[in-house]
Amino acid sequence: MSKYIRFDYAAKRLLRQKANFVVLEGFLTVLLKTNVKIHRMLESEGNQEHEHSKFNRVDMIAELGNGELAIVEVQNNSEVDYFQRMLYGASKAVTDYIGLGDAYSKIKKVYSVSIVYFGLGQGEDYAYHGKTEFRGINKTDDILRLSKKQQEQFKHEFAGDLFPEYFLLRVDDFDSAAKSSFEEWISFLKTGDIPESFTAPGLREARERLREDNMTEAERLRYRSYMEALRHARSALSTSYQEGLDKGVEKGKKEGQEELLALLESGISLAEAKRKLGL
Repeated sequence: MSKYIRFDYAAKRLLRQKANFVVLEGFLTVLLKTNVKIHRMLESEGNQEHEHSKFNRVDMIAELGNGELAIVEVQNNSEVDYFQRMLYGASKAVTDYIGLGDAYSKIKKVYSVSIVYFGLGQGEDYAYHGKTEFRGINKTDDILRLSKKQQEQFKHEFAGDLFPEYFLLRVDDFDSAAKSSFEEWISFLKTGDIPESFTAPGLREARERLREDNMTEAERLRYRSYMEALRHARSALSTSYQEGLDKGVEKGKKEGQEELLALLESGISLAEAKRKLGL
């Protein structure tokens, strides 16, 4: 069975090449539910080879054919403030890609797509979509629309459509058989495998262009070094978490014993002391 290059590594090395735009175009087409064409890739921080970011985070900024921007970010390690990072990234794209002195009408619509390989927030789904909505305070079914002239100019219907939209994909939480093009993409992002039965836009091309055996020997060694660094980082993170958990349990036990002893020394019965401590 062919081995395929992991998506975040492909994003660093392959998907930025014009000949391979079709892979990312397929993913965005499925996600945004509209036909996406990429005009060009813009430089991003995640493409810089800093020691910390070279395996932890990868991001691409694509300028779409309609002038809108799509930020696609892969995050491997847990970050408590990741939601704020999403906000910062979208906001920075808004301000970075408008010329000094340009009218506000030149601000580009931004789609922020986060592919995360850790638990983020609390929820039962593996895929979430967030967007701005202006809803009436007195009439809650009233959603603010753009004027006819604004709709013609900006190609959107609602006022909130002009603001950044966020897609959060917690791929490790996907645990069912792929039954749609979207689920085929999530399955690939989680497992790195592209079965012959998968026909989602972009995956058919990925099956040929992201094959590990298409790499040169030097590229293959670089890729395996990347994967080893990623495995090491995940292992270190898991070990630190378990050590912290064990220490917390041990500390809790010690504090509980001290509280129990203090209650017994106060003269109450063992049964009453346990009741007070919820034991």
